[in-house]
Amino acid sequence: MKMLQSELSSDFSVVTDFYIESVELSDRAIQVRWNDGINSTYHYIWLRDNCSTAFHPQTGERCFDLLSVSQDIYPLSVSFDAGPLTIEWSEQGHISSFAQSWLREFCYSSELAKDHSNSYQSWDCEFIDRIPVYNQQDIITSDSALYEWMSALDKYGLTIINGMPDDSEAVVQTAKRIDYLRQTNFGMTFDVISEKSPINVAYTSLSLPLHTDLPNQELPPGYQFLHFLSNESVGGESTFVDGLKVLEGLREDQPEYFRLLSEYAIPFRFHDQAHDIRQHHRVINLDNFGNIVEIKYNAHIADIFDLPSEVMYDYYIAYRELMGRLKDTRYKIELKLTAGQMVVFDNRRVLHGRNAFDENVGERRLRGCYVDRSEFKSRLRVLGEQLAL
Repeated sequence: MKMLQSELSSDFSVVTDFYIESVELSDRAIQVRWNDGINSTYHYIWLRDNCSTAFHPQTGERCFDLLSVSQDIYPLSVSFDAGPLTIEWSEQGHISSFAQSWLREFCYSSELAKDHSNSYQSWDCEFIDRIPVYNQQDIITSDSALYEWMSALDKYGLTIINGMPDDSEAVVQTAKRIDYLRQTNFGMTFDVISEKSPINVAYTSLSLPLHTDLPNQELPPGYQFLHFLSNESVGGESTFVDGLKVLEGLREDQPEYFRLLSEYAIPFRFHDQAHDIRQHHRVINLDNFGNIVEIKYNAHIADIFDLPSEVMYDYYIAYRELMGRLKDTRYKIELKLTAGQMVVFDNRRVLHGRNAFDENVGERRLRGCYVDRSEFKSRLRVLGEQLAL
C-alpha cells in the first residue's frame, strides 16, 4: 500500500468542514482518511465510472462505456491538496478530478453511507385529530403551499383539501399541479356514484371494505384524489387505515407471517365485458433497504390463490392475521366528508373504504383521478430544489 499525506494549510478547516487527511492505495481501491477520523473506501472502477467526463455536459446522462476500460484499471498517480483529488489512470492516458465535497457526499462506505430509510411517518386512529388540511386555491396559486402540502402527503400518506370549487374538473386542475394523470380502464377520471348496473362494488351503495385500488394492474396507481361534489346521503362515511402502521406491528409481532406476505405473490383480477386485467403481487412490498413501501390488498378482487402446496396453509393463516389487524378499530379513521372537500392519499400505503349509505336519501357523488408515485416524487424533489429547501 502507498500512503499520501495531506499538505493542507492549517487554516483549511475554515474553508470546509471536512477534508482529506491522507490516502492509501490498495489493490482495488483508494482508502481515504478524513480529518474527522472517518475512513472511506472508493474502488478504482467506481471512480473511473463516475469521473465528471463520464456524463454528458448538457443532459447529465452517462455517456461513458464501462467496457472501454479493464476491470483492473488502477491509478498511476494520485494527488490532492486544498482542491480536488486528482487521479492519473493506467489506461487511455485519462485524468480524473473529484471534488472532496463530492467524494464525501457520495461515499458508500458504512460510516458515511446514505441513510436509506424513507420519509414516511405511520399513524393510527388518533391521527383523525391532526390530518393535514390545506386550501385548494393556495395549492393552485403558490408553489410553496404546493410543496408544503405534497411534503405532508408524502410523510403521512393522507391529507384533506378544503375550498374545492363546485366543478367536476377541479380535481384534475389540482392533481395536474403535480404532473400528468394516470389513465386506467376506469378512464383518466372517474365518478363514484351508485349505478344500476355497476362494474365495481364502489359504484353501489353497499359498504366498501378497506382496500387499495387496482392491485390487478402491473403497477397499481400511486396517489388517489377523491373530490366530494355532494355527500348528503345517510351513511357513506369514508374510512382509512395506514397500512404502514399495521405492517409495522405485524413485522414486530409475527415476523414469519410478515415474511410469507412479503415473499409470496398472490393473483388479483378485474374483469368485465371489455377487460380482463390480472397480475400477481406480493401483499407487502419492501424496497432494496428493507423499508416497507407499499401494501397491495383488495380482498374482493383477489383471485384464486395458486401458491405452492407446502406454503398454502401457512400463507392463509398469515393472510387472515393481516385481515384481522386491518379491521382493528385502533387503526381506523372514519370521516364524513362534505361537498367542497377532497381527500388525497397514497393508494399503495393507505387503505380506504366506505360505510354503506341510503341511495334514496340525498346524493353522494365523488370525482376521482390518480397521479403515479414517480411523478409525485419527481415534482416534490424539483420543488424542493427550486425553493432551496
